[in-house]
Order: sequence, then structure tokens, then C-alpha cells
Amino acid sequence: MTQRIQQGTLHIAETLFNLVNDEIIPGTGLDVAEFWQSLEQILNDLGPKNRALLAKREHLQAQIDEWHRQQNGPLDPAAYKQFLVEIGYLVAEGDDFDITTENVEPEIAQQAGPQLVVPIMNARFALNAANARWGSLYDALYGTDVISEDAGAERGGAYNPIRGDKVIAYARRFLDLAAPLASGSHDSVTQYAIVDG
Repeated sequence: MTQRIQQGTLHIAETLFNLVNDEIIPGTGLDVAEFWQSLEQILNDLGPKNRALLAKREHLQAQIDEWHRQQNGPLDPAAYKQFLVEIGYLVAEGDDFDITTENVEPEIAQQAGPQLVVPIMNARFALNAANARWGSLYDALYGTDVISEDAGAERGGAYNPIRGDKVIAYARRFLDLAAPLASGSHDSVTQYAIVDG
């Protein structure tokens, strides 16, 4: 069972707690206690709203499923649309509106790129969203034919560590060409860090 650390009303996995406190926050200027307190406030505010939205989605899906079970013969698009309007799944188009980018990270507000919306309960989806936004060289290499499938490095199915090792080696060679270090090779690097800005 995962060890948990309590911060206010939060019960945080010990590994996540240590990662945030020891590796992510240092150097950012943020206060660790203030970070956890702010996260607690956000979750306490948005958690009930998120649960209500998920319950609404479940209710809508149950109604849609039941409607389909009751249908005989080909689907009548007009009747289907009317049903979706009646249950509130489709709503009338609203008035025109403007969206501003005030208080939005410049990376998101000013630079075009994918903005994926993912469920907060699935860490892998969140990682995929970050990779889609900023691009993951590893992910791109792993899924394409840039890396050969010879010698047990096949794609597909579960993660293949042989292919993963080939991806890492290729990416480090690429970084040596595209962004060479003042001395040494990316192949020998164990950590990157920002020092003095």
C-alpha cells in the first residue's frame, strides 16, 4: 500500500510529496508549505464541481444509452437531435464572447500549440498532454520507424525496454549534434539544472 503524508486535508503519496518538495520546488522561489496549502484550496474548491460534472456526464450517458436501446430500425437524425436537446446534451448557441490571455503563462497565451484536456485521475494521460504540448523526442522516436525494429526492438503492445534503450541512445546522439555541450556528451549526463537563471 502506498505510504501517504497528510498536509491539511490532503493525503499525498509519499513519493509525490518528496518529489515536489525535494526536486520540483527548490529553485522556483515557491514556499513548500504555501504550495500544498494552495493546492488544497484549489482541490477543495474544484473537487465538488468536478464530481458534479462527472455525475452529470454519467446521467446524460445513461439517458443516451437507454434511448438507443429503445430504438428499432434505422436512426432518425431529427428525432435523435431533438432527444439530445430535450435532455440538455445539446444547447442553443450562445452570444459571441471574447477570451483574454491576462494572467496566462506566455508559453500558452502567445505560442501556438496543442492544448489537450485530459482527466485528472489518469497520470499517463496528463503526461501525454504535456508531451503533446511541448513535444517528446522520446515519444516521437519510439512510435515511428526512425528506430528499427531489429534485434527485439519491436513497437506495439506493452513498453519494450529494448526499443526504449535504442530510443534513448538515438536521442542522445541527436542532442550531441543539435545542442552540443561545452564539454562531454549528452550520453554521460545524469541531470540538467538551471543555475543562476
